[in-house]
Amino acid sequence: MEIEQDPPESCDVPRGHSASPPATAGAPPAPAGSWFERHASLIDLIVIGAVFIYNLPIQFAATPEHLWAGTGILLSLGLCAPYVLRRQHPVPVFLTILIVAVIQVALGIEPLVADLVLVLALYNLSSRCRWVVSAPATSAVVIVTVIATTGLLQSGYLNLGDIGVLIALVIWAGTWGALVRFRRAHIESLHERARQLARQADAQKQIVAAEERSRIAREIHDVVSHSLSVVTVLADGAATTVESKPDQAKRAMEDVRDTGRSALTEMRGRLDVLRSDERAEQAPQPGVEQLDRLIEESRAVGLPIAFEYRGGQDRLPAGPGLTVYRTVQEALTNVRKHAGASVQQVSVVIETTDTSVEVRISDDGQGPAPERDSAHSEAPQPTDAGLADSAGHGLVGMHERISAYGGTLQTGSIDPHGFAVRARLPIGDGP
Repeated sequence: MEIEQDPPESCDVPRGHSASPPATAGAPPAPAGSWFERHASLIDLIVIGAVFIYNLPIQFAATPEHLWAGTGILLSLGLCAPYVLRRQHPVPVFLTILIVAVIQVALGIEPLVADLVLVLALYNLSSRCRWVVSAPATSAVVIVTVIATTGLLQSGYLNLGDIGVLIALVIWAGTWGALVRFRRAHIESLHERARQLARQADAQKQIVAAEERSRIAREIHDVVSHSLSVVTVLADGAATTVESKPDQAKRAMEDVRDTGRSALTEMRGRLDVLRSDERAEQAPQPGVEQLDRLIEESRAVGLPIAFEYRGGQDRLPAGPGLTVYRTVQEALTNVRKHAGASVQQVSVVIETTDTSVEVRISDDGQGPAPERDSAHSEAPQPTDAGLADSAGHGLVGMHERISAYGGTLQTGSIDPHGFAVRARLPIGDGP
């Protein structure tokens, strides 16, 4: 992680009066700050007031006799007063104090206690500005310090060691300020990273919710499309035979009742997932074990289905098993919708191996559309465009289900007439 990345601005200046960054949904709340941070301006006034008051007795003794007596007071004010604006204007405040210190040296006034404010201003500048600003500022203060102490060195009041300590103090103030700036930038980067992670988590939740709703929509489509197709055919047959064969019509209506109840139960299980205030009580997901019942329902409405299962059902995990069930269900629904009354044979073959499962559904009806594929073959031709054009959203949902498990789907017309669906799924844990 980058500890610091210099912003386009030379210095970090507070924007407005807000002490904390804008809150982000799901992000951890920004700390309120310590008492010193909340009363920073008051502390600056106290520090500057203490320095100015302590400097009062010294400034008169340090002012040469040929200068006006109030010169020392003006210089002390020039050194101390700008400091209260150090947070909003670090560079102008430092330059103002530095100019006053240069004037003090030019007038021959000995170092004052108020000159300590120049070091504090340097620290403030270094803690808020990049090194291209703080390094020249540190050098300037070192030069002023050397010039200001030359007279004291010659008079014997200071020695070279004392001057070295003062220079080290200036360099330490600039370095310390730079380290504080690095630390502040690092902490801010951590806060920004936390806010970014919170935004990513929120976006991920929305993606997961959208995927779940898409999955539920496919489930509901499969349930409604298949069940309503069966109900429609059974009800139509019952209406036709109600007078001539009342017993057969009665059985057909009972099948309508059972199919409707089963569809309602399965739909409740899907819709319960969308409720946020109640725990979903879902029925078990259908799998290859329920294929016999699905085939019998389709035969009951007149489809001549030849069903063959090769391999053991216990080889299929729950996810691929559900996908196989939905694939067969959607394919049989499309046969009832599009194959027409001329269909004579519907073949459903499921072949399971140790590594994959293959599903093949074919019929000899008129197919889902008047127009045939340009290239007729015994094997179905894979066409993504044909998925939506041929059988609406059902085959699109089928394609999405199979792709989610790393499988492949092929659909297309077969020669001389009919339609085929072939799906292959690897057997694994699924997505």
